Amino acid sequence: MTINQAYQQLVRRLERLYGEGEAKSIARIVFEDAFGVRNFLRQDALSPKQSAQLGMITSRLLAHEPVQYILGAADFYGLKFRVDQRVLIPRPETEELVHWMLETLEQGHLKVLDIGTGSGCIPVTLKKHRPGWDVWAVDISLKALELAEENARTNGVEVQFQPLDILKESQWAELGRFDAIVSNPPYIPRRESALMPENVRHYEPHLALFVDNEAPLVFYRAISRFAKQHLSPGGFLFFEANEFNAGEVAKVVEKQGFKGVEVKQDLNGKERMVRCQLAQ
Repeated sequence: MTINQAYQQLVRRLERLYGEGEAKSIARIVFEDAFGVRNFLRQDALSPKQSAQLGMITSRLLAHEPVQYILGAADFYGLKFRVDQRVLIPRPETEELVHWMLETLEQGHLKVLDIGTGSGCIPVTLKKHRPGWDVWAVDISLKALELAEENARTNGVEVQFQPLDILKESQWAELGRFDAIVSNPPYIPRRESALMPENVRHYEPHLALFVDNEAPLVFYRAISRFAKQHLSPGGFLFFEANEFNAGEVAKVVEKQGFKGVEVKQDLNGKERMVRCQLAQ
């Protein structure tokens, strides 16, 4: 089977699950990352080893396993990150959040904290683009922190990682002051889990996805209180949010006294990001 035939066959098989656009995107990732192929019109044949590997990958994809977990890697803001079921797969919306931070914050020496870092995609990318920043990251999951540290080493940056449960106020004193704080916390009520795509619901870590039905903003409230105590005067707080509750997140930070509260849409026109500033 030629590379072109194999690519077209994979797209056709995935279309039933994901639709044409996402099927082509997944197939592209498979051929680029697994086989180093970027020209999908090539008429040379896959090797027997490649054919066997493609069969294994296809079977796992048809079982709804995310392609990033199968290949063990995800692209984020031009960098490669190792990912597995210890962490969420980095999303394009989070790339937009990072871009907003890089646009907003000055390039001099700043101390920046990421809360709930997962794969480390946010702090590693920030440090890569702003080497002069002192970048910190915390997570409740020790397994996630192990992977995040590996991603920092692989991408050649130094980030200070630390275990922390942000909902336990008794642990807040372990951290100092920061010029900017960012978080993409869990925000999906558990009752909505049945509405999630199978590749998310069955494979990605629920600890990083879901919150109790009665308290969908619990992390935003806690982090806002933490930021009020641990941001330097004039420091910025950034959040990624659910498209349906970004307005509520904005009210949370306004109630805490933050100024300049702005809700930003992503490239799909959905309200997904919040930025605010501590008064000087």
